Amino acid sequence: MASVKICGLTNESDLESAIHAGASRVGFVLVPASPRYVEPRRVREMAANVYNMKYDPERWADVWIVATFSLSGGPHTEALDGFLTGLPEAAAVQLHGRETPDEVAYLKKRFPRLAIVKAIGVSSRADLDQLKTFDAADMFLLDAKAPAGADREGGHGRAFDWTILQGFDPGKPWVLSGGLTPANVAEAIRVSGAKSVDVSSGVEARPGVKDPAKVKAFIEAAKAAG
Repeated sequence: MASVKICGLTNESDLESAIHAGASRVGFVLVPASPRYVEPRRVREMAANVYNMKYDPERWADVWIVATFSLSGGPHTEALDGFLTGLPEAAAVQLHGRETPDEVAYLKKRFPRLAIVKAIGVSSRADLDQLKTFDAADMFLLDAKAPAGADREGGHGRAFDWTILQGFDPGKPWVLSGGLTPANVAEAIRVSGAKSVDVSSGVEARPGVKDPAKVKAFIEAAKAAG
């Protein structure tokens, strides 16, 4: 059974719908250029509601919070440190920029209790070679490469050739992302062999607002396929 992350959540209603529908992970984007950007204060509030069992007391402990950043070349500020320090134990940091292996290693050393997910843009099998350099990452997210001139690395709703991933084994857990929808997620899992999938725009009514019916359909299709 594939695990599912619903990413790009911006409000309490969508968060509750995702958890009730069976999401294993819920993601928030802290990249200002994204139409799904959420201020750190709101992320902390919504994360606290998950772990205060506000939504679903029977399965709250199975849900992980994932905070997505783009740290490409940027400073590790006190504000960032304070935000990460305040995250719950069952939390992960997804780095969705052009972070270097040294930056990922620094963050893991600074916050060893947090799972570090490094997002990698993929368009060919050769792109997978760079995963070998990110020893400090706990998990990888494989997304389509951003289009030329894009103001951010992820969140473009683009798919890549899933056959690239056939027989792929980085020795660590990995997540398939990019252009997934309720209609194609089962095929994506079948072709790629993914055990975990991530979706944002593919289950939206409009940027930043989820469609509960699409969220439910996506999770059901992914779990049936996996």
